[in-house]
Amino acid sequence: MVNVKYQASKNPGNLEKNREIPAYISIYRTLKKRIEDGTYPKKLPTEKELCKEFEVSRLTIRRALDELKRERLLVSRKGKGTFVEERKREEQLSTLAGFTEEAVSEGHKAKSIVLKNEILFPPPEVMDAFKLPHKGMVVLLERVRFLDDQPMAIEKCYLNPLVDIRVLNIIKMDMSNESLYRVLKEEFGIRFDHAVEIIEIARLTKSEAEHLGVDEGAYGILRHRLTYTADGACLEYVESIYRGDKYKLKVVRKSLSTTHHL
Repeated sequence: MVNVKYQASKNPGNLEKNREIPAYISIYRTLKKRIEDGTYPKKLPTEKELCKEFEVSRLTIRRALDELKRERLLVSRKGKGTFVEERKREEQLSTLAGFTEEAVSEGHKAKSIVLKNEILFPPPEVMDAFKLPHKGMVVLLERVRFLDDQPMAIEKCYLNPLVDIRVLNIIKMDMSNESLYRVLKEEFGIRFDHAVEIIEIARLTKSEAEHLGVDEGAYGILRHRLTYTADGACLEYVESIYRGDKYKLKVVRKSLSTTHHL
């Protein structure tokens, strides 16, 4: 039944009337449209129900479902059925913006639980990035970041007081609902020039998993970002871990110029 071309007279399930398209492809496209328009917000009908609706074999239905699972639009849970995968939040890496700025620009609500907001001696990699003198101290703002009331990331942000002494005032502020980038740019007048970011995959620790509401050992997106001012000073060193099941990053690449002078 898998290789038979679909020939519709009744057009069950509003399938495409195209004799050249295999039945499973037509079913795949129909189900995908229903997923995207919210017809199936959480759970799909059973395979038996789909077979009856589309008037095809279970093998054909399974092949259509396999295509949707391959695209990570569906997930099967043993004994429970087939469910629509929750869409991941997509972040563009072409702009330099903070978590709150990104969320608000997309119509979402952002908030945080502040784990630490203090002055301390930083780890060696932060000292090197900031070019701090021996026993130099920095601000550490560590927060669990929420998007629409779901925990999405844990962010440890170190701020360099040698670039602007006013960053020390951050420890006096309630940063649970405040945008750090808004404070730095609008209240302190600090201008960012560019950032360098390193991204890799890492397993979540027990503590990270508890904060993010996932199983210990699950994979996350580990990010290290160094943000610089126009004069080349490193103002910010951020280490953050994002939920791998809720987040994805998008990079837009442009082709190299073909007008190089030799």
